[in-house]
Order: sequence, then structure tokens, then C-alpha cells
Amino acid sequence: MLKVCGCWKLYAAIALLCLLPACMHPPTQTVAAWRAYWPPQEMMRWRHQTFPGKNPVQYSLVQHQGRAAVQAKADAAMSVLRQEIQPTQLPPGKLHFAWLVSDWFPEADMSRRETEDSPVRIVLAFDGDKKRFTAKEAALNELTRTLTGHEKPYATLMYVWCTQCEAESLIINPRTARIRKIVVQAGPQGLGSWQTHQRDVLADFQKAFGEPAGPLIGIGIMTDSDNTQTHKQAWYGDLRYVEGHSSP
Repeated sequence: MLKVCGCWKLYAAIALLCLLPACMHPPTQTVAAWRAYWPPQEMMRWRHQTFPGKNPVQYSLVQHQGRAAVQAKADAAMSVLRQEIQPTQLPPGKLHFAWLVSDWFPEADMSRRETEDSPVRIVLAFDGDKKRFTAKEAALNELTRTLTGHEKPYATLMYVWCTQCEAESLIINPRTARIRKIVVQAGPQGLGSWQTHQRDVLADFQKAFGEPAGPLIGIGIMTDSDNTQTHKQAWYGDLRYVEGHSSP
């Protein structure tokens, strides 16, 4: 069972802009291609989404500990490297991803508003029936459409490394319950080396939101240190979606 803890990061940029479809560009990748293989070398297809009033993270393609990776350098910064997906229902399978965090991040605690940063996040955006929004969510969606010309995703699921939370805890964003985070790694264990994870996205979505996942419409990676005003860096490896229950 996922354990729920409160999250109090209240800034309008995430609520209104995080993981909105890239307003000026159509999707550039299909789920079928992503299922096969999505290495960091595909970073040129990704779009760097920055936020008003926030320092951007520096994302770059590098070699790190023998593998190609996307390096993220955050100097009191927050931004997202994202990729739109042509809306497609994910088949049963596992999301495979790897990340590396260089040092301990004791200042960050995703369960508290003033320190809600994370060295690494994998972000998945889903479509769905927006008629099921609460009155608050419907109003927020209408405000988003008024300000940007585009609606926000129906639901956003994040996989995160939280230095203070318990593993498998569920963090619900207080600004919008349509953004929820699952802590897949907690504490300082694993620092300085590649950490590989496999997640059943469909099962995780069901646990997080209490309903089946709709079509996937976007993915992203996000490193942020704006709340703690610190300098952090991390690396992201390959992202793959493997159908069925086979090993990578």
C-alpha cells in the first residue's frame, strides 16, 4: 500500500504550467518508438520548459560513469525537460529508468512546502475525462486555458527521490490533486552510483489516483533546488517501457 503524506509546494508555475502540452509544437514521438528504446541521445527531441520567476536548470548530454546520460545542474533552479507523446493507452508492462545523484540533499523534504525539492523526477502526463474534475479542478483548468490557450493534463504522475520521505509514500500536491508523486527512492542510500528502477505504471496510477490510467500524452525529467536555494546536480539514464513481464 502507498502511504500518503502532505505536500505543500504552492507556486502557480507548477499548478498552471507544469507538463502542459508544448503550445507551439505537435507531438514528436510515438509511444511505440518509446516502448522500443528512448536513450538520452534523443534529448534533441525534448523541449526545455522554463517557468516565470524561476532560474532554469542546465540540462546537457554527457558521458558519466561509462554511459550516455542527461546531466542536470540546478543552481537554486527549477525547470523541466519534456517530450510530448501521441496519446496512446499504455499496454501492461514496466517503465525502466536509471538516475544518479551525486550527494546528499538534507535540505530537501518533499512533504514540506518550504523545502519541496527533489534531485530527480520522472514525470508522466495522462489524458482523461475532465468532466470528472472537481469544481476546484475545473476552475483551475479553465484558468489555465484562459492564460495559455491550452488545458492542463488530466493527471500527472511523478516518480521521485525524496531524501526525508519514506519509500513508497504518496505525495499529493495541495494546489491540484491531479499531480501526485510516488517516492521510489528515499534517504542517502545509493548516492554516487547509478540506481535502476522498474515500475508498473498502470498499477501505480491506479494506486495513486484510484482509477485506471488514461492515454499517456507526455513524459519529462525534472531536477529542482529552488525552494532550498541550493546547488545540486544529477544524471538521468535511459528511459524504456517494456511490455509484458520480461527482464530488460
